[in-house]
Amino acid sequence: MPAMQHAQDIGLPFMKMHGLGNDFVILDARARPVPVTPALARGIGHRHFGVGFDQLAVIESGPADAHLVFYNADGSTSAACGNATRCIARHLMTESGKTQLTLTTQRGTLYARDAGNGLTSVNMGQPQLDWHEVPLSEAIDTLELPIEGGPTATGMGNPHCTFFVDNAEAIPLAEFGARYEHHPLYPERTNVQVAQVIGPDHIRMRVWERGVGITLASGSSSCATAVAAARRGLTGRAVQIELDGGPIQIDWQDDGVWMTGPTRHVFSGTLTPEFLESLE
Repeated sequence: MPAMQHAQDIGLPFMKMHGLGNDFVILDARARPVPVTPALARGIGHRHFGVGFDQLAVIESGPADAHLVFYNADGSTSAACGNATRCIARHLMTESGKTQLTLTTQRGTLYARDAGNGLTSVNMGQPQLDWHEVPLSEAIDTLELPIEGGPTATGMGNPHCTFFVDNAEAIPLAEFGARYEHHPLYPERTNVQVAQVIGPDHIRMRVWERGVGITLASGSSSCATAVAAARRGLTGRAVQIELDGGPIQIDWQDDGVWMTGPTRHVFSGTLTPEFLESLE
């Protein structure tokens, strides 16, 4: 029986998890494949007609402990999602009893570990600093883009545009983020951060995610902001970033950018056959 036909007969199990308010629906496709379409992702992601999420994540079998695939709320795909990776890592460690995991994504191979006290760390890999890696549409210096405010471009498996501002709270993020998400320099659109440096190891940051909008937190955005701040000499390479959903620790080490923070499994449920049929 085809996987989606099976799901439409008995329903589709899922988990709802979040990392600092950055929330996810997670589908486990290790035992039975789940063919996710843009329509399915948009339907589940709708906060009134579906479950609601910032990203949808699918756990698949792979050469390592698991392979992860990510979708945005508008149905588009993303190669990386840091907080979803941390959430899934915590789930898999609880399930298996392991304290270290190897996960594969479109971004590449990522390593996760139990950081103690209920915290989970994920190495998001080395940042992409060349214009074609981010990617940008022109061969320009990524440290300070020719955009008003001189933001920094960083790739973390997805593109980022970080503005350093005097007061992150004063930025009208809904308007600001929507404007720069579609800037011509970013052919694949971009995540947008407004970051206020509070001290050499402390940043206040707010985020607009491409294909989603304002979110309470973003792991890859936190990594990109920490890298941008260190490259510009505004902070050291280890910082605490205060997000709308709470603090996260970022440490840009020789082996990649490590991200450490809490996760929460909120509930598990089943998408009904009626709901799934309505998305056809």
